[in-house]
Amino acid sequence: MSKAKKEVFSTTKAVKANARERVGTPPPEIVLPDDKTRSQRRTSKHKETLQKLLQREEEA
Repeated sequence: MSKAKKEVFSTTKAVKANARERVGTPPPEIVLPDDKTRSQRRTSKHKETLQKLLQREEEA
């Protein structure tokens, strides 16, 4: 039979537990819908290079 493991005191856990007792648990996170679709975010993430801009002007 093995001994029970001793719990080590954690200051952070004690402070958080104390805050939960006084204030209460925080509300669950609300995720807002994103306006842009994934493909739109990807294209706007990377700026166009000068070479691509010049190629586009030549084609037109």
